[in-house]
Amino acid sequence: MVNRKIKVGAVSYLNTKPLVYAFEKGAMADDMDLVFDYPSKVAQMLINDEIDLGLVPVAVIPQIPNAQIVSSFCIAATNPVASVCLFSKVPIEDIKSIILDYQSRTSVAVLKILLKDFWNISPDFIASEEEFENEINGTTAALIIGDRALVQLNNFPFVYDLAEAWQKMTNLPFVFAAWVANKPLSETFIASFNLSIKDSLAQVDTIIKSIDFPDYDLNIYFKENIDYILDDQKRKGLNLFLSKIES
Repeated sequence: MVNRKIKVGAVSYLNTKPLVYAFEKGAMADDMDLVFDYPSKVAQMLINDEIDLGLVPVAVIPQIPNAQIVSSFCIAATNPVASVCLFSKVPIEDIKSIILDYQSRTSVAVLKILLKDFWNISPDFIASEEEFENEINGTTAALIIGDRALVQLNNFPFVYDLAEAWQKMTNLPFVFAAWVANKPLSETFIASFNLSIKDSLAQVDTIIKSIDFPDYDLNIYFKENIDYILDDQKRKGLNLFLSKIES
């Protein structure tokens, strides 16, 4: 059992705000230390045991020692998600290479599944660096996630939403990130943790008013694009995704 402060990692994207607002306002400050980074970095910290609990891309769950989902809250989509998209200047069937966003392993994994099983194309993959958005040209497309994707939505003639494509292919929601621990945590901590998240989600209108983001309507993003409840259907979608990446 962990008796010290719990080290918690969360994602530094807008879509995380409705999950962590109460923590940022001081909830559980005596019980946990909260750090922020991009998804794949948080995942690596959890794998390396640098944190005890993290909001991590679900593709890394099989790599996390003693992995346990400890919350009924997540980052998922039952509609187009808007912030995980393939951006291109040509139609999907004409894409020859794709730059892969370095910030999320789950998005890269689901893209590869969709390319093979849904779009039936096999482009080359290119590792990305910062500001890779500028390299989208001709038959070279790019996977962009997070706030940067929202900024790009109106900048390209062809935008393929990965959550929407997954739902068309499977008839199931897609779970992008879940709260995962790498060691046993007390039931008291987990109960308080989830109660604080529930309180955060209840303040979504206040959160929206506090954020200056002119590129996309956050009412739509937080209330329609993102679904924060890890219910049975989302668990089915999650299990299907994990089975596909493990096969």
